[in-house]
Amino acid sequence: MNWDEPIDDAGAERLVGAAGDREEQAVEAALRPKDLGEFIGQEKVREQLDLVLRAARARGATADHVLLSGAPGLGKTTLSMIIAAEMEAPIRITSGPAIQHAGDLAAILSSLQEGEVLFLDEIHRMSRPAEEMLYMAMEDFRVDVIVGKGPGATAIPLELPPFTLVGATTRAGLLPPPLRDRFGFTAHMEFYEPAELERVIHRSANLLDLEIDAEGAAEIAGRSRGTPRIANRLLRRVRDYAQVKADGIITQDIARAALAVYEVDSRGLDRLDRGVLEALLKLFGGGPVGLSTLAVAVGEERETVEEVAEPFLVREGLLARTPRGRVATPAAWVHLGLTPPQASTGGNGQQDLFGA
Repeated sequence: MNWDEPIDDAGAERLVGAAGDREEQAVEAALRPKDLGEFIGQEKVREQLDLVLRAARARGATADHVLLSGAPGLGKTTLSMIIAAEMEAPIRITSGPAIQHAGDLAAILSSLQEGEVLFLDEIHRMSRPAEEMLYMAMEDFRVDVIVGKGPGATAIPLELPPFTLVGATTRAGLLPPPLRDRFGFTAHMEFYEPAELERVIHRSANLLDLEIDAEGAAEIAGRSRGTPRIANRLLRRVRDYAQVKADGIITQDIARAALAVYEVDSRGLDRLDRGVLEALLKLFGGGPVGLSTLAVAVGEERETVEEVAEPFLVREGLLARTPRGRVATPAAWVHLGLTPPQASTGGNGQQDLFGA
């Protein structure tokens, strides 16, 4: 159960993607599991990580460096905190974008305690000079600090105490092989099944002292996009609705009514997702259409459409990326209750792509 990593600011206003304000983040932190036994889902990752940590404790050594990859909200930050708790070690949290110079990284590494866990979020966004310094730190627990400039510059070796680096990334393909190979354990976080999300929701409801029935939990889980962070956010919004509009008990009908207010439909699509699909279907006949044109049609930035809306629509089989542009699938027409245009000799090519 895992709703932790920050996401791009482009989605900050979305209920199904927002990182939330400080109060929301505090609630999310309170709901995080504290050890592997409480962690729901990611069975293979949990089993493998448990072996890594137990073996390290038995040897009396620090754990191997760990790389966690996967979409936002699946539990990378939560697992990093669990690693520190299981190893009874302190944890320091930073991010790739915050480390723009090798000196920034050297300052962090030189202040680590023995056995400390360093969590580096969005590690693929770290600057190249810092990245190259990290190679030596991970392998030899040593960094070379450059003093002076030009021909008179001197490299002073600085020994580091053994530590565990936990790197997290949403785009593992951007990590250079030399960095990726220095991690002793790598894991990819998968999206959650609805049954797992129901367990997440029931646990969170218990911690929040909420009454929710099985049907209500299933309704929220089905709209949570396979992501525990979103499941917990939707649960809190449904809680608000139930307390104001009903008797505080979350049933299937209450969950449906609440999520209708917040414009989250039966498949988890929100206003932006539906706006992209409606523009693609109603304005461009299902495509193909270029990304920039589609972004203008929905009044959003190109990056917002590409990085915030598209991944989920593609995963749901509602949109496809083709060399000619974005194309709606037959399932998109069905989901919005629209009838696709009839095939014609001068059509836009969508029928050729999907056989419609």
